[in-house]
Amino acid sequence: MTAGERVGDDGGRRSYFVRTYGCQMNEHDSERIAGLLEADDLVAAPTMADADVIVLNTCCIRENADNKLYGQLGHLKRLKEERPEVQIAVAGCLAQKDQDLVRQRAPHVDVVFGTHNVARAADLLGEARVSGPVTEILAESDEFPSALPVRRDAQHAAWVTIQIGCDNTCAFCIVPSVRGREISRPFGELIDEVGRLAADGVSEVTLLGQNVNSYGRDVTLALRRTNGASGADGPADAAWRAGETWASGRRTARPLFGDLLRAVGAVDGIERVRFTSPHPKDLRADVIAAMAETPAVCEHLHLPLQSGSDEVLRAMHRGYTAQRYLERLEAARAAVDDLAVSTDIIVGFPGESERDFADTLELVAAARFDSAFTFVFSPRPGTEAAEMVDGFVAPEVSADRMERLRAVIERSARRGNESRVGRVEELLVEGPSKRDPGTLTGRTRQNRLVHFASTEPLRTGTYARVRVTDAATFHLSGELIEVIAPARHRTRIPVAAR
Repeated sequence: MTAGERVGDDGGRRSYFVRTYGCQMNEHDSERIAGLLEADDLVAAPTMADADVIVLNTCCIRENADNKLYGQLGHLKRLKEERPEVQIAVAGCLAQKDQDLVRQRAPHVDVVFGTHNVARAADLLGEARVSGPVTEILAESDEFPSALPVRRDAQHAAWVTIQIGCDNTCAFCIVPSVRGREISRPFGELIDEVGRLAADGVSEVTLLGQNVNSYGRDVTLALRRTNGASGADGPADAAWRAGETWASGRRTARPLFGDLLRAVGAVDGIERVRFTSPHPKDLRADVIAAMAETPAVCEHLHLPLQSGSDEVLRAMHRGYTAQRYLERLEAARAAVDDLAVSTDIIVGFPGESERDFADTLELVAAARFDSAFTFVFSPRPGTEAAEMVDGFVAPEVSADRMERLRAVIERSARRGNESRVGRVEELLVEGPSKRDPGTLTGRTRQNRLVHFASTEPLRTGTYARVRVTDAATFHLSGELIEVIAPARHRTRIPVAAR
């Protein structure tokens, strides 16, 4: 019996459901897992309860992610009792870090596999059906799962992983432990992938990495060490691994992200290029110049701040000061016209005083962020910050600070949105609004969400111009002026599992 066969009397194909927790990297890994399962002849199920295979792709960055996972596994235990043939798999960062704990707390799970085992998803499920529960965690891998089949829900947009792992040592972050060291994909491989996506009708790509600004540093260092910077197989190999600009230039040991932005933006059919996440300490002048000079690169920068206090930044091992952060932010705004900026901020990091938090509020007000992801510090076992017990901030103090921080962020976000009223914005249509199916939604190049009405249906992936008529804190409203370009991708025909 193969992994693609359904257990039952109807002889139909088995179905799967993937639920994702966490960041865009996890979302993209879920697309790969879905692609592998479909390549193994499974079909997507409409709901988790309908599926024969359920994959929970986990995150371990925040404590709440752990709670959500184990709560979901508790519900699935009842489903497993009712339908023993259902297979449950736990994948991703939490599986990588806590594989034994997952098995201990949820013995009804069939397969546990980590961040470096994505390519084995279908094989492990097949093994579990024959031999029983399977746990497989690789410590590290040089394999880039972007070469795997992908099942994208959005056919007009795609994520492209440009690197895996992280070489930074942020005190609060578990990512280096669960994703491994930083490894960049070959430059030529990335451009080829983007070219294939464009040929398939994708017009927007988002470049993904734990620290995209350092992309290629490991590649150029390796090329410098081998064969006089020409690469093991000569200049052609150097161009494939590091790009033609580097191979034909001075060949210094440097990041290549600025070169990559220009090259991806030049691919025919790609209208929008986004990226996440950069590290402020590695935001170089060449990257800012590439953003300003490459028309396809969107006028949006996500630049994680984490704290506005130099003392806290030092304790976090962030590698920059508050002043340095502002200088780089202002350099980007000076070069890129109409730039929108979002950020990440942690409240209540161990040792954060009221003075430290006041510094954060002051910087946030000065930075005029358009949006922010804000988090109350939660200790993650295995990180340096988890050991700073004596400096833990009381929960009620952190909660109060979070409310004060949100007020400052929401004020600047609303002002930014209000400044758009009356303007004509270019939108990429994302589909019907979740709250009102009669209203369409789209995003501007600055990543602002816009709701608007249309007298005729517009396919997801259509480009249109909309005049902004109203502004709220987190979205805009507008009226359709014209369609610029119809969607180019082929419509996916849904296949229902029998």
